[in-house]
Amino acid sequence: MAYLISMTLRIGEIHRVLKPTGSFYLHCDPTASHYLKIIIDAIFCAKGGDFRNEIAWCYRKWSIQSNQFVRNHDVILFYTKSNKSTFNIQFVEPGAGTMKRWKGKKHKRLMIDGVEKTVEVDEPIETAAPDWWAIGILNANAKERLGYPTQKPEELLERIIKASSNEGDVILDAYCGCGTTVSVAQRLNRNWIGIDITYQSISLILKRLNDGFGKKEVDKIELNGVPQDMASAVALANKKEDKTRKEFEKWAVLTYSDNRAMINEKKGGDGGIDGVAYMLDRNEKSDTEHNKIIFSVKSNKALTPSVIRDLNGTIEKEGAAMGYLITLYPMPNLIKESKQYGFYYNTLLDKNFPKIEVISVEEILAGKRMSIPASHKISVVKEADESYGIQPELEL
Repeated sequence: MAYLISMTLRIGEIHRVLKPTGSFYLHCDPTASHYLKIIIDAIFCAKGGDFRNEIAWCYRKWSIQSNQFVRNHDVILFYTKSNKSTFNIQFVEPGAGTMKRWKGKKHKRLMIDGVEKTVEVDEPIETAAPDWWAIGILNANAKERLGYPTQKPEELLERIIKASSNEGDVILDAYCGCGTTVSVAQRLNRNWIGIDITYQSISLILKRLNDGFGKKEVDKIELNGVPQDMASAVALANKKEDKTRKEFEKWAVLTYSDNRAMINEKKGGDGGIDGVAYMLDRNEKSDTEHNKIIFSVKSNKALTPSVIRDLNGTIEKEGAAMGYLITLYPMPNLIKESKQYGFYYNTLLDKNFPKIEVISVEEILAGKRMSIPASHKISVVKEADESYGIQPELEL
């Protein structure tokens, strides 16, 4: 019930900001789709909108369920705000799923043995897309896979965006997760807005866009809701709710590492480790070795040198090469203490790096970033596992 109340409020706001010719797509699994349809009917249809389709997104999962048929589809509910909505018919080849592939005879002029002749050829006939879509889910080896638990295939979002928008239109994804909607909208020359509650998602999206479209496009993005100055950083760090306050740690680690670190998701005690990155180096055992870098974030106004000693102990325990301590406020006393722990020598670069370095949020806001060559092969998020759970999502 709490979930449905929450969704009702959000769908009401989405309806408010949707332009008269706009469309609304809501993706969920069959557990909640019938409840959500009643809510959307009340919000959209009661105000001149229309229910268009219940789309079955069909996929294959190699599993066996002993007491029921294998669940191999999710539901996408498609609504429009008025009867003047944008809709571009999408064509697909017959044969998707279990549909028989129909072929038609077409006449073509071909050169055969130097002589132009008219011949009949069999060609697949494209048909208008039905309300069931055979689009595979992302497997473990999929090229676009990022490890995000609810990541959708780009093909799915591409069909939705092409059908209900044109170039230059605005696409809103109110639960943007790892940014599949955002990435596809960018590729299809649509403007877009993505919203998510966790900075980890925003960081992953920025990295995804940087990898796919380059830094020049990323620099054009306007970020709202993340710390832009000390006042907003302090406000985020001092949130009463643990989950929200954790976002400060994520923001600090991912921003300073330029999205090259991985957040420690361990619940409860994290052992003083808020994030991990891996430095490129060379040693006797192999040509390249990824050496661990530990991140620890502190938001206290006053810290004693014991914090540095604790971080060094964690570095030694983890067999790490070095560590970063990110502090909300400048800590000259900790910088002085950190210098006693010497340097880490990187054989690949033939260069020394401080074993422990102290960085303040003030410096991060001023543009300071990790200069060490870190591996880009790690993911901002860990691979999906059962602890995440699956929640219904909105895709607009």
